[in-house]
Amino acid sequence: MKKILLPTDFSNNSWNAISYALQLFKNETCKFYLLNAYTPVIYHVEYVLVSPAQYGLGDAVRENALKQLEDFKTRIEKEFSNPKHTLKTMAVFNTLVSEIKEVVDKKAIDYVVTGTKGATGVKEVLFGSNTVHIFKNVKCPVIAIPDDFSFEKPHEVLFPTDYEIDYKDHHLKPIIDIVSLYNTRVNILNVSYGYDLSESQKAHKSILETYFKNTTHLFHSVSNQNVPEAITNFQIKAKINLLIMINNKHSFFENLFFKSTINQIGFHLNVPFLVIPSTTYKT
Repeated sequence: MKKILLPTDFSNNSWNAISYALQLFKNETCKFYLLNAYTPVIYHVEYVLVSPAQYGLGDAVRENALKQLEDFKTRIEKEFSNPKHTLKTMAVFNTLVSEIKEVVDKKAIDYVVTGTKGATGVKEVLFGSNTVHIFKNVKCPVIAIPDDFSFEKPHEVLFPTDYEIDYKDHHLKPIIDIVSLYNTRVNILNVSYGYDLSESQKAHKSILETYFKNTTHLFHSVSNQNVPEAITNFQIKAKINLLIMINNKHSFFENLFFKSTINQIGFHLNVPFLVIPSTTYKT
């Protein structure tokens, strides 16, 4: 049974991500955890250190969170009724990323599915700060859904790689699990700077060939483009439904999102984005 965590701030963006997850895994037996992590707008240090309930300050916030979770649950059961799916709601006094890390660890979560932006949803920003922190700190595959994306079956997946990763089961199993649900083609895109592959890169490419042997896949190689350009150009040529990257230290993923501003790299994402951490809680 798949265990999927759905964080929500009750925004339209988070509802869109929830509806995507319910449709993506509609033929799978799943347990969904619908999570709202809340902190009162103003609180003192002693309020956090001692029990919030002792002050009674969190009660109204908690009651509101529980009510909205129940509203979302009712809406899910009405719009996406599915006997294969069970749903548990969680309202927790904590910061969002800390709570996600804890739930992922304790519940052995398989995927976190979140929106790309929060309730404020600034158009110019590719990822909200919470989404970036989830990518960086949560050791579990994360699927981020753009706020205006309507569900499409992931028939064409784009997987850019520099072949610098010694691929392990926990890197590739989350990809295989999703693509095996659909008639999916995996497009493995190597962006080089005109150099031949090293021996270790060839070995890593060979691992991918073995993993994807029962999946329709194509290897692509482009040179003299940077990674954002290569991804954008590929999306223009092919109808991509899902972008996948492994968040490996010193990889181009890290450079792409955490060392440049989005405006500088000119990268636009209009499809769901699956980010796989280099390490997981389960390894």
